[in-house]
Amino acid sequence: MVPSPSHFQEEADAVHLRLNPAHPLVVFGDHRFCAGALKEVQVMAGPHMHSQIELNFVLEGEMTYWFDGRELTVREGRLCLFWGMIPHQVIARPKGTLFVCLYVPMSVFLARATLSRFRDAVFRGAVIEAQEIYPYDRDFFIRWHDELLQGDEALAEIVRDELMARVLRIDRDGWRDLREQGSALASLGQADAGRAAHVENMLRFIGEHALEPISTEDVGKAAGLNPNYAMSLFKRTVGMTVNQAIIRHRLDTAQSLLIATDLPITQIAYESGFNSLSAFYEAFHRRFHEKPVDFRRRMHENGQKQTDTG
Repeated sequence: MVPSPSHFQEEADAVHLRLNPAHPLVVFGDHRFCAGALKEVQVMAGPHMHSQIELNFVLEGEMTYWFDGRELTVREGRLCLFWGMIPHQVIARPKGTLFVCLYVPMSVFLARATLSRFRDAVFRGAVIEAQEIYPYDRDFFIRWHDELLQGDEALAEIVRDELMARVLRIDRDGWRDLREQGSALASLGQADAGRAAHVENMLRFIGEHALEPISTEDVGKAAGLNPNYAMSLFKRTVGMTVNQAIIRHRLDTAQSLLIATDLPITQIAYESGFNSLSAFYEAFHRRFHEKPVDFRRRMHENGQKQTDTG
């Protein structure tokens, strides 16, 4: 049997006891369409990342995420989804909080042309919450969860179609981005509310436009600030430069595309917001210490080994 996502999270927590918990651990153990084995929400030892789209339906209680610098709460009876390549961590929940957690490969979303606007928002780091919740949602998510854990490939295909139909309904019925409800500086202890609002605006602008040809000046203007002051304020508050934040978001996008798709590396570079292949290679190697082609090969080989030994 292939190890479940909860198995890999246990490994992630063990590693975070030894490493800096502020550094997001990338968990690539399972690229399948699958479900988390546990329904009880667990507080994570540190932030992690994975290549799939994650869907959470909260059955009881509520759960608070640290999501790339923001604190967001998903309450009972609510449905949300987000791209796992954005660093995230469950940091709080009342004891006994239950949820259904499902994982959908990014390739499934890439194949749905009608989801282009929705998909772009997810790529840019949105935490999508469905505006319309149906009376049957709770029972359906529990059933999908239980059926995926059976390991029946034919049944999993049926669940995939039903779940993607539910995602299409989210796109049609309307959704909101939970990032707009949570402070981007909630965990930084920023006392100056005025400056905090400026940095919030800059972070949001980067999240929404990092894949476009934006500059540090564009980010400052989005917050209504002088570019030099904006860059200084951002660095003091967030701990990295504006340009570093933009590049990090682009590299996160490229990393997931390398894992979840067979797109040519040149296309991935440009779709991730880099204006040249050489700039992409240089930034990728500086952060991950290997070439994109080697990273893709290693991740695919690791995924195959997990499947073969599961």
